[in-house]
Amino acid sequence: MENLDAKEIADKIEMMLSIVASFSEVISQENIALKAGDIKAIKALYEQKIKTVAAYRSLCSFFIKNREAIKEYQSEAKNKLQQASAQLDEQLKQNEMLLKTRMDAGKAVMDTFIGIVKQNNAIKSTSYGSRGAYTPLDNTRNALAFNRTM
Repeated sequence: MENLDAKEIADKIEMMLSIVASFSEVISQENIALKAGDIKAIKALYEQKIKTVAAYRSLCSFFIKNREAIKEYQSEAKNKLQQASAQLDEQLKQNEMLLKTRMDAGKAVMDTFIGIVKQNNAIKSTSYGSRGAYTPLDNTRNALAFNRTM
């Protein structure tokens, strides 16, 4: 491995360490906001999260392309990057769980509202009976009108 290669690897490791730290901070803040249910804070972090993920992905390609050279390279910064990456991975797992919980809760609330509306609609709705007469008591078969001019 040449000196130039070692310098380039060291620079990329330092850059990645900085990006991982920034990404970790954003995810940590988002996890706190998710736990608190602070939608405004989550929205405010979105743009920063997108930029950080883009930088992270672009630098990951360097690490994937130069995997063998990086395996051979030894430094304290590389060890710090491995530790920081492990912490980021844990935060991302927690973030995924919190996001899934938040989405499931939102779906459950919407399903409840939809169920109430359907139930309310079924109670108050009317339909036409088998002979074409208006039957407010037979609300199992609601009438439907469709305007073809629209």
